[in-house]
Amino acid sequence: MTDAEILTARDQVELINGLLVTKRTKKPAHSVAARAVAEALAGLIPDGYFVTREDPIRVGGASQPEPDPAVVRGRSRDYAQRHPDAAQVALVVEVAESSLNLDRSEKLRAYAAGGIPVYWIVNLVDGRLEVYENPESGTYKNARILDPSETVAVVIDGRELGADPVADLLP
Repeated sequence: MTDAEILTARDQVELINGLLVTKRTKKPAHSVAARAVAEALAGLIPDGYFVTREDPIRVGGASQPEPDPAVVRGRSRDYAQRHPDAAQVALVVEVAESSLNLDRSEKLRAYAAGGIPVYWIVNLVDGRLEVYENPESGTYKNARILDPSETVAVVIDGRELGADPVADLLP
């Protein structure tokens, strides 16, 4: 629909499980958290990976979400002709306030079904970080909720690269 110019940049939607979902307006706290996470990840990832912000990724044939930050294998220019697909994505992050239910349900299932190994939800409603790992059969086998006093290990392709205080990822 984008190629046919049915949808334009003005249409604030993303494709989730075959449905066009309206993207919610971002409040300042959302923007602060998304930047904080992107900066924290960029400071830890090794060569051969890069951090995106709100760029589409292809997850199966029916989803093309635009996660807040994501860690992608390769270099940005490797994707000049196509968006990365789930096999090239090591970690996705959604910053959630009004989208919390969607991020915990439809997006979680889409990311897990695509085999994305690590999914974080920066939960602005409760002031916590939700960490989902080990996708299997459309869900994640491991889920942890971390409060602001804890740290989160940044794991990329099975390697722990460092840790960040959860409080630093919240606004």
